[in-house]
Amino acid sequence: MSDDPIVQMTGIRKDFTGVRALDGVDFTLRPGEIHAVMGENGAGKSTLIKVLTGVHAPDAGRIRLDGRPVGFHGPAAAQAAGISTVYQEVNLTDNLSVAENLFAGREPRRGPFIDFRAMRRKAKALLDDIGLDLNVAAPLSSYSIAMQQLVAIARAIDVEAKVLILDEPTSSLDRDEVEVLLGVMRRLAAQGTAMVFISHFLDQVYEICDRMTVLRNGRLVGEWATADLPENELIGHMLGREAAELEQIERTVAGHRVADEAPLASAAGLGRKGSIAPYDLDVHRGEVVGLAGLLGSGRTETVRLIAGADRADSGELRLDGAKASGHNPRTAAARGIAFCPENRKTEGLVGDLTVGENMILAMQAARGWARSVPAARRDRLVAEFIEKLDIRPADPDMPVKNLSGGNQQKVLLARWMLVEPRLLILDEPTRGIDVGAKADIQRLVAELSGEGMAVLFVSAELDEVTRLSDRIAVLRDRELIAVLESESERTVEHIVDTIVAGGRHE
Repeated sequence: MSDDPIVQMTGIRKDFTGVRALDGVDFTLRPGEIHAVMGENGAGKSTLIKVLTGVHAPDAGRIRLDGRPVGFHGPAAAQAAGISTVYQEVNLTDNLSVAENLFAGREPRRGPFIDFRAMRRKAKALLDDIGLDLNVAAPLSSYSIAMQQLVAIARAIDVEAKVLILDEPTSSLDRDEVEVLLGVMRRLAAQGTAMVFISHFLDQVYEICDRMTVLRNGRLVGEWATADLPENELIGHMLGREAAELEQIERTVAGHRVADEAPLASAAGLGRKGSIAPYDLDVHRGEVVGLAGLLGSGRTETVRLIAGADRADSGELRLDGAKASGHNPRTAAARGIAFCPENRKTEGLVGDLTVGENMILAMQAARGWARSVPAARRDRLVAEFIEKLDIRPADPDMPVKNLSGGNQQKVLLARWMLVEPRLLILDEPTRGIDVGAKADIQRLVAELSGEGMAVLFVSAELDEVTRLSDRIAVLRDRELIAVLESESERTVEHIVDTIVAGGRHE
């Protein structure tokens, strides 16, 4: 197999209104290798990929594919040349069948008509080849986000790409599904497909990648063979600060709950048929209650009832000892409950509004639309929280959709911090973001609880849950099976044992 680069990007520069997203970046990809692009949110990873695939035209620099200069005018042109991309958010049509999604625009035909039987046969063969057992005639919407992600990857594989770009492909997958994907990647690499892998899961990067390129603030930090770059050095390169400092931030734990204090919020037999079994859970002022469990265990469903996003059909929620009747998102906000949902793009932020406009939404809603927030106060608060949360770029007038995932998450947090809630519910606040933004958010959670705010914290990463939580609610099969309180219980090993045992320990 040739060692000549299949992709060579040299001196790539890209500017957006007042912001240099890429500043003279070089990137080289060889046939049959899996190459990680690493960096904090805002480092330029996604912009580099979008320049390569024709979403953005570079302002300077050149791109070569198979040794020939190229300049794509859109993703379709890049795909026609053999570059296929799978993004973190599934970009498929969920009301079509699995087979129709796999072959959209490439349907087998019999004369002028689509040959649905042949399409379903080809779809089943494709999925069998990567170890997926799905009903290809069923609507894509009948499957979980994780399964939809694997269907998107299968579609990308089937176009016989020379270069496959995977942008956070495992963020919605459980460990078994991750293993399926990594196995597919290894087979493709052995066949000569070159892959770019962007992921915030460092263990996966070290498990699957041959080399890595590190970016920081739009500039190239360096390129290394994965085996030659220890994890602590990688983190130091990504953050521009020592790994020890990051570890110190991440080890910060709240621990401010007063044990004999009456709970701020108390769920008694709260449940929703088909969603989450009735459960009891208290949350006190100044404590972080973590929710842990496997994918599909009911973590999100649990907090959505407390947030008023879903209506309970059993039990009751009490706030300060009083029953919270008529609980819905509006009354929850009025009662001091703030909810940052898992899907920040579709349920949290308004992409076409600016950073400042998104921040001020909750405060404006609380005042009523007839009483606008005075401009001077609004500008002062927005500037204060941009600085406090280190939102990059520090431009209140930039459309929020142009920010990286971690910075979007910070904008959503700022929105609720502006109204000073008593209970902050965070559903996967660090999903799909880099280790630097993750540390900033974890530190913020600890600071807020230290100031007396109650926090419900949902995360698929058990290390994160154990690091931050005063107590941990463990879920399995849409049922709350245990609440771990003592320090000896709040360990990754004990949580795993609890899940396996279904809450029963000898």
